[in-house]
Amino acid sequence: MLTFETRPGAAVELTALDIVLWGVLPYVMVVVLVGGSIWRYKYDQFGWTTRSSQLYESRLLRIASPLFHFGLLAVIAGHFFGLVIPMAWTQAVGMSQEFYHFNALLVGGIAGVGTLGGILLLIYRRRTTGPVFMATTKNDKFMYVVLTAAILFGLWTTLASVFEGEHGHNYRETVAPWFRSLFIFQPDLAAMAAAPFSFHLHTLVGMALFMIWPFTRLVHAFTAPLHYLFRPYIVYRSRDRIRPGGKAGGDGSRNATPPARRGWSAVGTRDRDTRNQ
Repeated sequence: MLTFETRPGAAVELTALDIVLWGVLPYVMVVVLVGGSIWRYKYDQFGWTTRSSQLYESRLLRIASPLFHFGLLAVIAGHFFGLVIPMAWTQAVGMSQEFYHFNALLVGGIAGVGTLGGILLLIYRRRTTGPVFMATTKNDKFMYVVLTAAILFGLWTTLASVFEGEHGHNYRETVAPWFRSLFIFQPDLAAMAAAPFSFHLHTLVGMALFMIWPFTRLVHAFTAPLHYLFRPYIVYRSRDRIRPGGKAGGDGSRNATPPARRGWSAVGTRDRDTRNQ
């Protein structure tokens, strides 16, 4: 057992389990995530899809899908802001810890509740719509369990901060430094070990989610058609139909046949009698 100090006067004892969970497992997760995604793309491109079920039911999907996806985008943005940007930077621009904490709880709480509501609606829709439920695999069910658990535990850490008030845990002094230290291959094990159990649980479930990500329908997020937002408009123009042997005039109308009438063409005895005359 090793003893480290995360802050002056705050000693943390590290165990072998801490070394495995916070020093080894994150890199195992990255290897599985990257390697699994490459394997899936190489050997299962036809399965790289969400297996859309909109054809079977669209009323609930129109509510649940945007609620979940937009809520999840807000959650990801909040995690990026809280974990990647050091506390010293926000304080340097005049943002106090109290102001940051209030906004993080407000925005994070709304985003978390919205994401949880969206995923619960999606699960309800999948369970109560016959064709959708029949198309649900064991892989899908396991994915929904892990994804919902990650959202619940994340919301738990957010709401716990509300009730703890100013005496609550500041994850920007423990979890965030550990997260950033992973990118320079010097994991700050003591910082993560000093975090409460709720943050440990949320982090472990989050890593489990990313480890199963390449092998579930969640993999479609890596190929989201974001280029649709920036592609130019497709312009459709009508073209006059020219009679055989004729030419269109300068105004495009001479010798041009009128547009074909939509509808069924007459086929039957009457046509045969006309041709035989």
